[in-house]
Amino acid sequence: MNLLITGAGGQVGRELALRLGGGDLALDRAALDLTDAAAVGATLAHHRPRVVINAAAYTAVDQAEQDPEAANAINAAAVAHLAAACAAVGAVLIHLSTDYVFDGTAAMPYTDDQPAAPLGVYGASKWAGEQALRAALPQHLILRVSWVFGQFGHNFVKTMLRVGRDRDLLKVVADQRGGPTAAADIADTLMSLARRAAQAEALPWGTYHYAGQPFVSWHGFAEAIFAEAVAAGVLDRAPQVQAISTAEYPTPAKRPAQSSLDMQRSVAQLGLQPPDWRASLHTLMQDLKAS
Repeated sequence: MNLLITGAGGQVGRELALRLGGGDLALDRAALDLTDAAAVGATLAHHRPRVVINAAAYTAVDQAEQDPEAANAINAAAVAHLAAACAAVGAVLIHLSTDYVFDGTAAMPYTDDQPAAPLGVYGASKWAGEQALRAALPQHLILRVSWVFGQFGHNFVKTMLRVGRDRDLLKVVADQRGGPTAAADIADTLMSLARRAAQAEALPWGTYHYAGQPFVSWHGFAEAIFAEAVAAGVLDRAPQVQAISTAEYPTPAKRPAQSSLDMQRSVAQLGLQPPDWRASLHTLMQDLKAS
């Protein structure tokens, strides 16, 4: 479909690279420095993609508090470079954003039109990237995702499996809620949207949410991880998982207590369906067992 993927070395990017067809291209950080505006412009001018999926992001939430320049370079400035380059060649840009653009104080899951109020550098940098894209390129889709997990990179599932092998007791925060979302599900959805855009389908451009359901706490998610891991034979036994509060587990960056993303507009406008993270977690455990 003449698709170009940026951020091909990350969790979602590596899943996307597995789904490429003929004429498509996946570039990681070594192949394309997105902070270099000239390089971004030259790359798109050379390949002239019909659709670009940007899966690149600075996702070290705590580290971003000490290194805001790096977070903003990838999450904001690089998005502006991509948007300008896409505008120059007439390409559509599909960009991943995050639940961290919200402050987590809402009583209900966040709709895509609620005001952003990020708590830290990471969320603020992602919000700045969204704004830069909206200003530069009308033909775009922003897909906000949450609590990404999968077989590649660093994520909560892999951390739980690693520490769970060695410990009998784990303490996990129970007063933050959200929607775990499998990188594989995100990649499938992005590829579907890219195909539709490449075929000149009249998509309703704008910002949408895509997040796993049912919503759950980190503590509940951890318990599900260990149950699936034991059932699949990935772990011999499950550690005890003790529920604690956010106050008992301080981190450099504040996390939103409510990270749940409402998908009603995504369903109505794009025909997307909320993925069931429990089914995706089961599939991931089967894959990890086989690997």
